[in-house]
Amino acid sequence: MSLDALAETDRVALPAWVRLHFDRVRDRWVLLAPERVLFPCATSVTILEHVGPGRSLGEVVTVLAQEFEAPRETISADVRQMLQGLADQGFLAVEAGHG
Repeated sequence: MSLDALAETDRVALPAWVRLHFDRVRDRWVLLAPERVLFPCATSVTILEHVGPGRSLGEVVTVLAQEFEAPRETISADVRQMLQGLADQGFLAVEAGHG
């Protein structure tokens, strides 16, 4: 089930039942959900470290573009694609923004 495309004003966060965790046994980051585990790449982990309650997609993109001194349009496309995939799988909570 594909959700509508994420908008800059949408609030993005991990749902209460999902957490980003460093697994010492595997020596890597994992995204844990009930009976499911994802193994995000380093880029995905960096993006996930910036999502959170009350934070809009636009804010995440702006921070990452500044942090990596990269064009905002490029960062936006990559972040949207990654977060949309997580939202479609139920690993990301999206609250429609206003404006």
